[in-house]
Amino acid sequence: MATAREMLDLYTTAEANVLKGQRVRFGDRELTRANLEEIRAGRREWQARVDAEARRGRSGWAVADFGGMT
Repeated sequence: MATAREMLDLYTTAEANVLKGQRVRFGDRELTRANLEEIRAGRREWQARVDAEARRGRSGWAVADFGGMT
């Protein structure tokens, strides 16, 4: 299974290729310029997943160390 980052990279490449007028193939599906919005929607979805993975493990809280105070 591809990672979210790998999928995002594929969709980003596909978007660039379609913008250049090329056709792009994902398995048995062929996407052309007419499907640019579908590619962009997929890229946004995978970007959200990459962003969510980057946030995992971060609580948003800072930890203060008052051990040096006397």
